[in-house]
Amino acid sequence: MDTTDVSRKLHLTVANEDYLECMVRLEQEGVQGEGIRSVDIAQQLNVSKASVNKAVTVLKEQGLVEQSHYGKVVLTEPGRELGQAVWYRHRLLRTFLVQELGVEFERADAEACMMEHALSEDTMRRWLNYLEDQGISVGEE
Repeated sequence: MDTTDVSRKLHLTVANEDYLECMVRLEQEGVQGEGIRSVDIAQQLNVSKASVNKAVTVLKEQGLVEQSHYGKVVLTEPGRELGQAVWYRHRLLRTFLVQELGVEFERADAEACMMEHALSEDTMRRWLNYLEDQGISVGEE
């Protein structure tokens, strides 16, 4: 699945992708229980809980998350796939910027966040193949 095309087809914004990425990261960190609390998303992204609720509403309409009335947010499989793809792109770009170009980690992290939304799946695949050929791997975080 070309996640860039899927995002465009669903009319997802950069912010929508950031919310999905954040949810995947929180899941991987093992946030307590089934689902993710809106307050955890708000803290991670440094936004208001109202902003999270608005974003969750949009993502629910697209079938990317589920949430019972004021309950925890749960990624659907398509939502998780998109979020994982964005998070992977982020790590790939950040690793390249830090390891190959010597960019300071915080700056590389911020710039990777901007870049991750613009590159097609094909370009990312080609870049990954190049990095692997150079012996560079993207670690889990």
